[in-house]
Amino acid sequence: MSFRKPKNRKEICYPFIYETALTCDYEIHTDELCSLVGMALATLPDGFDDVREDLENLHPKIYHLNGSVRGKNAIFEEDLEWLHARYDHYNELSRGRINRFVLPRGPVGVMALHQCRTGAKKTVRLLHRLDESGVTFEPVLPRFANLLANFFFVLTVYIKMKLDVEEIEFVSLSY
Repeated sequence: MSFRKPKNRKEICYPFIYETALTCDYEIHTDELCSLVGMALATLPDGFDDVREDLENLHPKIYHLNGSVRGKNAIFEEDLEWLHARYDHYNELSRGRINRFVLPRGPVGVMALHQCRTGAKKTVRLLHRLDESGVTFEPVLPRFANLLANFFFVLTVYIKMKLDVEEIEFVSLSY
């Protein structure tokens, strides 16, 4: 089969969908990550107004992360500083809860955040691949994406602590 760009615009889901460059893959992936943050917001348990406010603040930043490779940079040091502060906040509140590798389990809202966490890791990998391919972007982007993955994880720990949901340790047979 010869895969061709349709002439009918309604049959094109994204203007850059037929590009061969990784930039399009990155944009599609960060679009998915933005949707996952929306799912996390939709499934967040009641009583977590602080987390909801932070996710609502973070949500549009994912689309800013999306457009900052092809277009003008829209993630700044202030965004990174804010995310550091919010990470530190939840990490301090749940200090001592995790000291080992744990299985990603919990209520639906927590699992949505685990999906966000793994999505942020994929974002870092795609930024690395873009960099290797010669695409230039601001150094704040991979720093933000790395911290984003860690932020989503610390949110899962905090929420499970508040809900009194046990963390299940994973002991690797490989390492």
